[in-house]
Amino acid sequence: MKPILYLIPVPISDSPADEVIPRSQIDLLNRLEHFIVEDIRTARRQLRKMGFTGVIDDLSFYLLNEHTADSELHKLLLPLESGHSTGLMSEAGLPGVADPGSEYIRLVHQSGFRVRPLVGPSSIFLALMASGLNGQQFRFQGYLPVKKDMRIRELRKLEKKSAETGETQIFMETPYRNMAVFEDIISHCKPSTLLCIAADITDDIEWIRTKTIAEWKNNRPDIHKHPAIFVLSGRE
Repeated sequence: MKPILYLIPVPISDSPADEVIPRSQIDLLNRLEHFIVEDIRTARRQLRKMGFTGVIDDLSFYLLNEHTADSELHKLLLPLESGHSTGLMSEAGLPGVADPGSEYIRLVHQSGFRVRPLVGPSSIFLALMASGLNGQQFRFQGYLPVKKDMRIRELRKLEKKSAETGETQIFMETPYRNMAVFEDIISHCKPSTLLCIAADITDDIEWIRTKTIAEWKNNRPDIHKHPAIFVLSGRE
């Protein structure tokens, strides 16, 4: 049988892995010997957490992260070319979604190997599901600019685009900058604009709320250093 590249979701919280990862996928992990990962130490820890029962030191790990040059991607085909099915793991969530991996996955397709996505948690889609905002038209923006003036301009542009098209805008931030982003949103977006904040998704302390900007001004959340997704919907 021709080898397969499995796209392996990784839990996005400290809750037990078997609450978000199907048992069949945990069984699959134990049949793989080759893994492409962002960070080897984190990957080893996540595999153990997800129920890997074999000898971690016997596994082969290959690095794929933001420092991997496109010219190095062909080297990551070696396990597949040698007949070994391989797992591509994210640090958290889904491989290739707001995460390194898409260029490599495309190369795997071009090389004639099968790519099989597995079921698992995505903070982006779970936040959209729970927001009550438009799930028919939406756009994930990734991270907003770090510089305050550029971030404010981007927020205004996204709000205007959402109001004109009905398209929900989804973005995220490094947890220690969450409050700075939140303050910019409530200071520069219109009072009627809707904002959902989804923090610690799938964790026991999961916290998801949707309010207007006017309502948020009197209900500031404590999301400093908590992983969060922002979902915004402008109104004319």
